[in-house]
Amino acid sequence: MVVGWGRRSRYCGRASITGGVMQRREFLALIGVATAWSPLARAQQPKKVPHIGFLTTGSVEQTRTSMAAFHQGLRERGYIDGENIVVEFRAADSKVEQLPALASELVRLNPALIVAQNTLAARAVQQATKSIPVVVPVMGDPVEDGLVASIARPGGNITGLTFIGPQLVPKRLAQLKEALPMASRIAAIWHPAAYGKTTTQGMISGAESASKTVGVHLQLIAVQDPDGLGEAFSTLAGARADAVFLFPSPMFFIARKRIADLAAEHRLPLFAIGKEFVQLGALLSYGADIIDLNRLSTDYVDKILKGAKPGDLPVEQPTKYELFINLKTAKTLGIEVPAALLAHADGVIE
Repeated sequence: MVVGWGRRSRYCGRASITGGVMQRREFLALIGVATAWSPLARAQQPKKVPHIGFLTTGSVEQTRTSMAAFHQGLRERGYIDGENIVVEFRAADSKVEQLPALASELVRLNPALIVAQNTLAARAVQQATKSIPVVVPVMGDPVEDGLVASIARPGGNITGLTFIGPQLVPKRLAQLKEALPMASRIAAIWHPAAYGKTTTQGMISGAESASKTVGVHLQLIAVQDPDGLGEAFSTLAGARADAVFLFPSPMFFIARKRIADLAAEHRLPLFAIGKEFVQLGALLSYGADIIDLNRLSTDYVDKILKGAKPGDLPVEQPTKYELFINLKTAKTLGIEVPAALLAHADGVIE
């Protein structure tokens, strides 16, 4: 073993022991011990660069904005990918069935931790490892989905942030009715595999109850994968829906441009959960800043790399929800957004 990056040891001169010449094997052993304990050698030991995994349900292109936010967060905490940290990226290209294999692939690399971008990715990683720390930037209901034991004390190898999307469904339906007081038929598009069974059922029950409260008929349309979006919009257009209500789902967020384009094509007001939809043409959105959650997740990465256990790090919940309105879309569709709703908007696109 070469110690001290090839520098000659100060012990490389004449050597002897009582009664004769030191054997070469003993001499080399002495050099090794002396060099290993010298301050210079210890200072020159190469620092181990941590490798972390990153698993996303989308493609590289679809995840570009989220990854930019994640790398920004790393830089803010002193990490530069390729220098003092290495990020092993794996993308499922919106093919959920590929997540288990990709998760197992990352686990075999034995990284310091794995970032599973959302609930879908986290559930795959959870099946692949119980020991490697896992950080999830965007969780729905982590307790009901079985990812953590509790918000305050996750207890296992998973922690991260929640955007509380499923719990916002009733409030978002009320906002829809406020924006479109004459609407009576609402088509709700949902993704059955987005969250666990309990979370999904609770979300649907909450939506159905809220629809009765605000006085609208809710038609649920399930979409299993991005290829089914076109058919779903054709169905709801044929049913003469007054608006499209989008349930939270990682798949929908990744396919947001396709969804916004379909809504515009069918001239339907779209209500989504992230401002990114409104920037692409949706009428209204309400929810946490999903892209920024990727940046904030690096705080967990930093703490875990410094020795913290994920089970001891509480799940972070949003402290602010943003209401965004696209007045350009409203004008195109002939919709007059109530002044009271506009007054509460955090962002307006004109």
